[in-house]
Amino acid sequence: MTAPHARTSTAPRSLAFRLGRFFGTSGTYALLIAMALVTVAPFAWMIGTALKTQQEIFVYPPTLWPAAPQWGNFAAVLERVPFMRFYLNSVIVTVVITVAQVVTSALAGYAFARIEFPFKNAVFVLFLATLIVPNQVTMLPLFLLVSRLGWIDTYQALTVPFLANAFAVFFLRQFFLTVPRELEEAATIDGAGRLRVLFTIVLPLARPALATISLFIFLSEWDNYLWPLIVTNSQAMRTLPIGLRFFVEESGSQLHLMMAGAVMAVAPILLLFFMAQKQFIEGIAMTGSKG
Repeated sequence: MTAPHARTSTAPRSLAFRLGRFFGTSGTYALLIAMALVTVAPFAWMIGTALKTQQEIFVYPPTLWPAAPQWGNFAAVLERVPFMRFYLNSVIVTVVITVAQVVTSALAGYAFARIEFPFKNAVFVLFLATLIVPNQVTMLPLFLLVSRLGWIDTYQALTVPFLANAFAVFFLRQFFLTVPRELEEAATIDGAGRLRVLFTIVLPLARPALATISLFIFLSEWDNYLWPLIVTNSQAMRTLPIGLRFFVEESGSQLHLMMAGAVMAVAPILLLFFMAQKQFIEGIAMTGSKG
């Protein structure tokens, strides 16, 4: 139990120590502040643009914040397109895929980390090899399969092909390798089976890793654009990334409305990150330290 916590506490400190020695204390803070500003700048520009009029966006010199914030832009987004329907579709698809991938990845990752079976290493390498195959290569055969099953323009097409993920399996396997075997052996002696050991001992210890991989999966699926564009035809099945394209017209883009929609679209991701920030940072520090 002490090894993971030791790695968690020493890794950030050692990085801060190295930065402190190289730049000095003042230089380190200046560098971190500069990096924070670079990270926050696009979000600030997006919010400022969402509150401007279309004409104010193109004024020169450009301004970060509008003279008179147009809060009505957010209401206009809801009136122009069925934005809440897009929102609901994105929530359903993202939550289903995130929960499914976490469950399947936890089971597979634990199997690769703890259970011995024939050709385990070969199967694991073959499993990881799928990560180097570009999505564009598998998209056409996957679309043909979904089409033959009659799933075009359905939630099945948006979710079923992505219920498992090789990266998530690798990520959780790396964490499970850091869990002391003595805890599992003690539970096994008391009569606990594999699934009971996994759900009562290993997974509670893996909360930081589970929070981290859940955030990765949620972000990836929430921003997915190409696949939903291919397998959906009606507005009733469109997701948020596609819905934002409705503000691109022949006469030009409605940038103020597009940015207002983007602000509403990014809000759940920011909320989820701030809620799981502690577990996310801890999971990044603890995972991948053992091969």
